[in-house]
Amino acid sequence: MSSTTPLLDVSGLTKHFPIKGGFPIRRTVGHVQAVDGLDFQVNEGESLGLVGESGCGKSTTGRLITRLLEPTAGKISYQGKDITHANRKQLAPVRSEIQMIFQDPYASLNPRHTVGKIIAGPMEINDINPAGGREKRVRELLEIVGLNPEHYNRFPHEFSGGQRQRIGVARALALEPKLIVADEPVSALDVSIQAQVVNLLQKVQQELGIAFLFIAHDLAVVRHFSQRVAVMYLGKIVEIADRDDLYENPRHPYTRALLSAVPEATADDTPARERIRLKGDVPSPINPPSGCRFRTRCWKATDKCASEAPPLVQVEGNKPGHLTACHYPETHEATTAPVLSKEPVA
Repeated sequence: MSSTTPLLDVSGLTKHFPIKGGFPIRRTVGHVQAVDGLDFQVNEGESLGLVGESGCGKSTTGRLITRLLEPTAGKISYQGKDITHANRKQLAPVRSEIQMIFQDPYASLNPRHTVGKIIAGPMEINDINPAGGREKRVRELLEIVGLNPEHYNRFPHEFSGGQRQRIGVARALALEPKLIVADEPVSALDVSIQAQVVNLLQKVQQELGIAFLFIAHDLAVVRHFSQRVAVMYLGKIVEIADRDDLYENPRHPYTRALLSAVPEATADDTPARERIRLKGDVPSPINPPSGCRFRTRCWKATDKCASEAPPLVQVEGNKPGHLTACHYPETHEATTAPVLSKEPVA
């Protein structure tokens, strides 16, 4: 594979879930547009954060990439090979290289299996026999993720949430993958445990050179873990950029509003940062707004926003690779409109 070829290349990725209705004949009466035309790349050893509100399509995107869901349209290329509609036999050599860490550590582990059997499962399915045997490898993996190798014969109910998530990480590492899709891996954990798991994933990435698609809604966690960040809203990516560039110079109004809600510690004599409160609720993905999907909550919306969907492109003033989907991108001097309510962030 050429060094210029990304590990993962997603183009126009779309997933619409049919809505069935009618009696006695069940027919399709509409679609939930969960993911609607995503374009992004993940390079070898890189971490791309995917952030946005609940229901914007982040988890669906992760399941499409791991091919747990069949895409409606678009293209997924892994190491230059099209796997969009690959069948089970064609996916077999790729499955071991793309693994997933699930959101709920309580639901993602089989309660009837021991930790040893859970972590060894991927090796059994792929008929992999590491040197020294599978049990030795499982014990090594338990040690890598910070668990006692002697816990090999314990069951999931004997572990805390943070420990269960570590077991999920060990299972994902069992096949030495090149890409891991982490679907909100710390959102179900106590705050005190979240940092431990994130630091573990960061250590794994640095030592083993694994690429990550890190899905989360916590912007502080994403900034700590990811080198690049993509912001989703209602099934579309509205902005993607290098981590520091995105956080210091958000160009899309939605990104600016999201970042204004991140708690920030300031000195007593430092002016409080202004918080942008968006009016209204996120529109239904069954019938999203025409043109720009954010326009119904945006203080800059015009008739052009209703008639033309803004493309995700490099806008004037952005650094290379900083793409924004907005007809009227924000500037450093941008001020919020009076239709928004604001409050200082402590």
